Amino acid sequence: MLDTMLRRVFGSKNEREIKRLQPLVDQINQLESSLTNLTLDDLRGRSNDYRQQLANGAPLDSLLPEAFAVVREVSRRLLNMRHFDVQLMGGMVLHEGSIAEMKTGEGKTLVATLPVYLNSLAGKGVHVVTVNDYLARRDAEWMGPVYHALGLSVGIIQHDMDDRARYNAYRSDVTYGTNNEFGFDFLRDNMKYSHSEFVQRSLHYGIVDEVDSILIDEARTPLIISGPTEESTDKYYRIDRVIPRLKKEPNHYTLDEKARSVALTEEGVSEAERLLGVDNLYDPGNIETLHHVNQALKAHVLFRRDVDYVVKDGEVIIVDEFTGRLMPGRRYSDGLHQALEAKEHQKVANENQTLASITFQNYFRMYSKLAGMTGTADTEAAEFHTIYKLEVVVVPTNRELIRHEFADVIYRTEAEKLQAVSEEIEELHNSGQPVLVGTISIEKSESLSKFLKRRGIPHNVLNAKNHESEAEIVAQAGRKGAVTISTNMAGRGTDILLGGNPEFLARKACKLGANDPDYPAQLAKMHSQCATEHDEVVDCGGLHILGTERHEARRIDNQLRGRSGRQGDPGSSRFYLSLEDDLLRIFGSERISGVMAKLGLEAGEPIEHRMITRAIENAQRKVEAHNFDIRKHLLEYDDVMTRQREVIYSQRREALETDEVHDLVAEMSGEVLQDIFDTHIDPEAYADDWDISGLVEGVHQRYGLQVSLPTASLADFGRVELLDYFREQLDAKYEAKRDEAGVEPFNVLARFIVLQVIDKHWKDHLLAMDHLKEGIGLRGYAQKNPLNEYKREAFSMFVDMTDRIKSDVVEYLFKVEMASASETPAAQPRQAAPRTVEHRGALAGGGDGESAATKTVRRQSEKVGRNAACPCGSGKKYKRCCGA
Repeated sequence: MLDTMLRRVFGSKNEREIKRLQPLVDQINQLESSLTNLTLDDLRGRSNDYRQQLANGAPLDSLLPEAFAVVREVSRRLLNMRHFDVQLMGGMVLHEGSIAEMKTGEGKTLVATLPVYLNSLAGKGVHVVTVNDYLARRDAEWMGPVYHALGLSVGIIQHDMDDRARYNAYRSDVTYGTNNEFGFDFLRDNMKYSHSEFVQRSLHYGIVDEVDSILIDEARTPLIISGPTEESTDKYYRIDRVIPRLKKEPNHYTLDEKARSVALTEEGVSEAERLLGVDNLYDPGNIETLHHVNQALKAHVLFRRDVDYVVKDGEVIIVDEFTGRLMPGRRYSDGLHQALEAKEHQKVANENQTLASITFQNYFRMYSKLAGMTGTADTEAAEFHTIYKLEVVVVPTNRELIRHEFADVIYRTEAEKLQAVSEEIEELHNSGQPVLVGTISIEKSESLSKFLKRRGIPHNVLNAKNHESEAEIVAQAGRKGAVTISTNMAGRGTDILLGGNPEFLARKACKLGANDPDYPAQLAKMHSQCATEHDEVVDCGGLHILGTERHEARRIDNQLRGRSGRQGDPGSSRFYLSLEDDLLRIFGSERISGVMAKLGLEAGEPIEHRMITRAIENAQRKVEAHNFDIRKHLLEYDDVMTRQREVIYSQRREALETDEVHDLVAEMSGEVLQDIFDTHIDPEAYADDWDISGLVEGVHQRYGLQVSLPTASLADFGRVELLDYFREQLDAKYEAKRDEAGVEPFNVLARFIVLQVIDKHWKDHLLAMDHLKEGIGLRGYAQKNPLNEYKREAFSMFVDMTDRIKSDVVEYLFKVEMASASETPAAQPRQAAPRTVEHRGALAGGGDGESAATKTVRRQSEKVGRNAACPCGSGKKYKRCCGA
């Protein structure tokens, strides 16, 4: 109650934010008249003036009013698009590193030009991230004239580009690309053997379009570069043959739809053992078989064809549950994708071993400044703040939103619902009002299409199976009498214009598209036709959104609704539900069913009340909170992996960027020698008890050097003097090897060996970490915190790995035999390109990206010995603390 009173007096937080931005909007508007008489050359000259001011120490924020005013003036002249005041506000929100929620049709693509221009003046590059290649190319070409007129270069990252083209695109002032391409380029750079081959530069400022899709929906699915293993795929077919013989009714397995999990019962385990001819599935030797049985059971019980995946051209392709789009190249991990391939009788691909991996959470948090824009972010504001420290600001619409949102209508059965949906579509189609019908899966969209075909209602179907015509179908969904059935694909990207999109219609009418000589005449004709049709559609009530099912997340429903009511256009929306829908069936159909029974509703008679709509939204909130908890929990685990990745990648970059690898190798050599020395020369023991022969043998095994001890004076050696003696012997051998081969060739070889060893051990470590994560949950049965146990063991494994890296680098370099300098070519050795696969993972952990772009690590202070007390004051040895 107090919150309500305070809000009435002071306004909501969002209203205060909008009020704070208004004076800047007024300032920009006042500058407009002073720019109208300037030439384009004069306006371009302003860019150099702004760069000079920044070089002289002026803060970037001080340039905002003038920079925004200049962009608006150039856009007005070249694109005939003048930024509205609310678009200026959206640009300010993005510049401040927040998320701008702007309704569909409010011109987010144009809004981005304002902060992109301002932040590009720093000369460090700006990334604009889109959800697919089409939008990246479209937006770059569409807004390109504005940037070019202001003296900025524009680059586009596309899937099929080579490294040289990518390098040039990243050196542009503005770079457009997809989230996948930016992430994969980061991973590929950190697998390269020459710093000159890196394509990306530091991550300065990024704007993520459809930010909720990328940073929320995609948060659990990492980007993975992997290499195939050589394991046989026969086991998948063998196990798949027995799964259909396991039945739920005899209690072979239990199914939990809320948690989306399935598990074998004791009877199920016994039956699986009988069918597979295995004595005990829980025998250590059969654990892998048990794992694949569980994955095959998931594939058969939880995953449905044309809902979770499609089979196309002999491949099992995942369907994104949030966008409805196909995800080619993405594979479920941990043998699940192979289980689906066996289930569908397709060729089973080998399992892949991870070589490099990163989540979008990790990647985008490395940007010095990050912003995002979408039509639906406010419902996830808490997650954006908690995970990314991003605030959400809801920007007002340019014109009042007059879309009418009807209450949900609920039927008892799916068949009754489809009948009612078909009747309403037919009625609206006959009246001339366009209808966009939203479904949650390919299966549902095709089922509804059959209903409409029987009624003779012409319509278009847009789903992952015919996505090639997506932009054209969505663009024309607002034509008079149009009926469009779509999965969530229609929720993003192309605007729906009432009366149709004249440019699409003109291109379709011309054989050569926009390059046809007849295109200008056709465009003028279509403009006139669409204008007339627009008025007719407005009279009919505008675009009607008809949802056939509620999604688990409210914002997915809001995306669908947001296609209607664009820029003050009329529109309406209504959702049709049934008690057989997944959301109601799993999360609360009993209560609603009881209400329907008490009201005495007959078959085919719906219930429609605001109370029911609110109850459904409450169920959605609970599901959203549950999913947030899952992502947050996974993020806690991935934080560990993130810090380890930062250390390894910084080591690689140090090896690549330093001119002299000698210092790095010398440091490793000294630490390895110190470890051998500490093992055999106990500082607490008398000299007579030192294991000198063990020390000599340890050095010989690791360095290939037989150290001759001055036995006569050994008694005069103290511990420090003995260590120095061995170090001098090793340094002499190392210098001799360098001189023999030539300093530069040996330097090249040393760099190559360092990188090879790091990559090998990092790959093995990733596999070990996957195995650790799989079983760590069982620690809970021993009353131990699995997360704390994971952190402890992961740290121990990482320390062991770094010790092995140093040890192997030293051994290879000291034992390698090279030709003399005159016989050794100076060319740098190149790593044979590994056969890798780039794909999206599935349901994997998130991560944090708390550091900025990875930097070269250079020691500024005096070196601390491996076994000395750590200078941080922890009381631990340096190698077990900050030196790990």
